[in-house]
Amino acid sequence: MAFRTHYCGSIDKKNIGQEVAIAGWIHRRRDHGGVIFFDIRDETGLVQVVYNPDNKDSFSLAETCRSEFVLLSMGTVQERPEGTINPDLLSGEIEINASGLTILNNSLALPFQLDEYTSVGEETRLKYRFLDLRRDAMQAKLRLRAKVSHSLRNFLNDENFLEIETPLLTKATPEGARDYLVPSRTYPGSFFALPQSPQLFKQTLMASGFEKYYQFARCFRDEDLRADRQPEFTQIDLESAFVEANDIIELVTRMISKTFKETMNVDLGEFPHLTYAEAIEKYGTDKPDLRNPLEFIEVKDLFIDSDFKVFSEPANSDESRIAALRVPKGESLSRKQIDDYTDFVGTFGAKGLAYIRVEDPSKGKEGLQSPIIKFIDENIINQILITLEAKKGDIIFFGAGKRKVVNDSLSALRDLVAKDLDLLVSEWAPCWVVDFPMFEIASSGQITPLHHPFTAPRCSIEELKDNPLLALTDAYDVVLNGTELGGGSVRIHDHEMQSEVLKILDIDHEEAQEKFGFLTSALQHGCPPHAGLAIGFDRMIMLMTKSDSIRDVIAFPKTQSASCLMTDAPGAASFEQLNELNLKVQDLNKET
Repeated sequence: MAFRTHYCGSIDKKNIGQEVAIAGWIHRRRDHGGVIFFDIRDETGLVQVVYNPDNKDSFSLAETCRSEFVLLSMGTVQERPEGTINPDLLSGEIEINASGLTILNNSLALPFQLDEYTSVGEETRLKYRFLDLRRDAMQAKLRLRAKVSHSLRNFLNDENFLEIETPLLTKATPEGARDYLVPSRTYPGSFFALPQSPQLFKQTLMASGFEKYYQFARCFRDEDLRADRQPEFTQIDLESAFVEANDIIELVTRMISKTFKETMNVDLGEFPHLTYAEAIEKYGTDKPDLRNPLEFIEVKDLFIDSDFKVFSEPANSDESRIAALRVPKGESLSRKQIDDYTDFVGTFGAKGLAYIRVEDPSKGKEGLQSPIIKFIDENIINQILITLEAKKGDIIFFGAGKRKVVNDSLSALRDLVAKDLDLLVSEWAPCWVVDFPMFEIASSGQITPLHHPFTAPRCSIEELKDNPLLALTDAYDVVLNGTELGGGSVRIHDHEMQSEVLKILDIDHEEAQEKFGFLTSALQHGCPPHAGLAIGFDRMIMLMTKSDSIRDVIAFPKTQSASCLMTDAPGAASFEQLNELNLKVQDLNKET
């Protein structure tokens, strides 16, 4: 016999007079004048059940129940008395007059009330994740996650993509983060690596004749965590043969747009394209939030002959820039706020934050208020006002110094100021960033790929050899509200080009064969041109639900220190397990 005849959220006025059986948790209990009321909850919603002392058996059982007991309750649906209707509930016009009650399981006293979780620290929520997941907000997020997954799969299936699983036990690959290693019992001293991405396998599938591939891929990266990072995560991975960059961009634009419309009734509108160079020049980042109308204006040339060394020195350096950020409504910012902004940009390496308040631009220097204007020639001041189209009430912030420091600090300030002054002009703002450089110089001074070494340069082998740092790629990132949703590129399908890229990165033939020889072999045996992309699925759901952290959209996430508080993972292995794997754990507590 089934536990229930109806779900809690499905019962309404049409069921008045019917005998029903419901099953679920006690969400809330109330005692009123000798009558006990339970709000019983299941996955569909709440319904109120009334236990009267006239029914001694069920009433006496109800007296022993408290929050989160699991119940089977039977009774007759009736209209609520006048004045007791709850308009916030779908079942708010009715209640169930209980005739029977079975306690299916009891519950200990809760470590936190589900309605009061905001006052509970995240550690407690993660330790008792099974309780945290009962909350409506968490239920809604994971249900949306499932709905989005369904929509994406339907789209890709309709586009004739084939879902293919790639291995979780594989070899370490050059993805940029540390690998999670798994020791092999059958090959003592050897290790599998959990995949950081399916990159090499999906390219190999293209060489295998599967022209359209996708999967919801589980990926693993042993790296420092932040709000949008986890040691294990899910990405929507796709690859297609005989396509160019624009084919993938067009496909993914349609996919994301359709999914937002289907699952949230949100029209994302156009996806404008910005080159990497444009994004850095205007916003200081390749992940610009286009809801924010503020843009950088380069004013470096204005200070080449200035006596103000703070600006003239970077003005005469090829490695530096001077960018200005004009902020409408800036007059409302207090001196304390500006001091806080100065401390804020300092965390990015900026040595200070120069600013000018525009009180009356028609008066030139006399209409401005700033600690720096006394050091700047009036002609330069006037040129700044004209260049930035400064208006009364504006404040102008300046970043001057090494390009990376200016870009990072002023970009972060741009986002913070827009939030503080409520400057965002839309709820959603997608875009594509394209035309990425092939390489960059790492802090070590070595050439390193901006994406990964399998991205195809947009030039010949000879041009790449002559000046690799000038090479651009057909790489593309899709950005939403200042967050990178995902990225991809046209891949190298020619063995000679791949060999040259690896040489530039100081990866010799032997190392290449050891790490990914199967891919280089596939390139030598008729690999077609191909391109692809991966979208961070968890990150996408985080944005769609407006969550602060990726942890809020994963059923069982890890903490910032990559541990699971609910299961106490990671944990120690037994001597027997280690012995089978021919492993010995160093005693970290032993003095050396």
